[in-house]
Amino acid sequence: MTTATGVTRADICVVAVAECFRGDGEIFGSPMGTIPTIGARLARAAFEPDLVLSNGESLLFEGTHQLGVKPDEFAAVGWIPFRSVLDVLASGRRHVIMGPVQIDAHGNANISAIGDWAKPKRQVLGSRGAPGNTVNHTTSYWIPRHSPRVFTATVDMVSGIGYDRAAAVGAHFHEIRRVVSNLGVFDFVSVDGAPATMRLASVHPGVTVDEIAANTGFPLVIPDDVPETRAPTDAELRLIREAIDPRGIRLREVPA
Repeated sequence: MTTATGVTRADICVVAVAECFRGDGEIFGSPMGTIPTIGARLARAAFEPDLVLSNGESLLFEGTHQLGVKPDEFAAVGWIPFRSVLDVLASGRRHVIMGPVQIDAHGNANISAIGDWAKPKRQVLGSRGAPGNTVNHTTSYWIPRHSPRVFTATVDMVSGIGYDRAAAVGAHFHEIRRVVSNLGVFDFVSVDGAPATMRLASVHPGVTVDEIAANTGFPLVIPDDVPETRAPTDAELRLIREAIDPRGIRLREVPA
């Protein structure tokens, strides 16, 4: 979808992901996937200059780099081997954005397998770092295709824990800051002292609250007045289209 001003749905999603990092300061940002990577680079370029980003492997870079193009090796300002990532993870000074194949109302996320655990229909990544991420530092999620199959009442495998399980095990740190999909933005709120549940925070331009509710497999907390997800500023749009993703790779994930 393209808005009246020429801003695409993909641009809106990039900004929504960038906003996940607002206020983080000097932490290690770990975006996974196309839109999250563009969003993290936009956040650092536009309003979070202290955000530390890597090339997706082990080199830390300064400046703003084009997606899909390897930065000049001399732009590297640091090296973080995987063992050091685990140290940062345990310290809490990290914010990861992962892409679950299922997520429930409390934020329990599945990145491992679909179907019966004894004989799954589909194998995905495996839980990998999700358990440690969700009990040690801030986690957000990006979902490019919002549907009841992804936003589901019960996940088939809990890879990253949600607010109900975090409360049950007394996790010393647990924050799911945002869930961003191609339809809207979601956060979590506690109702009557119960473990936090997913709330509709904003709808993307051209999307209705009813459309989101119909495509979600559990009841959302829906405020009386749901705002529209903000559009990029002119400066942010230039960064997205000219500096970070001039080839429009984001449009493959969220078509215009």
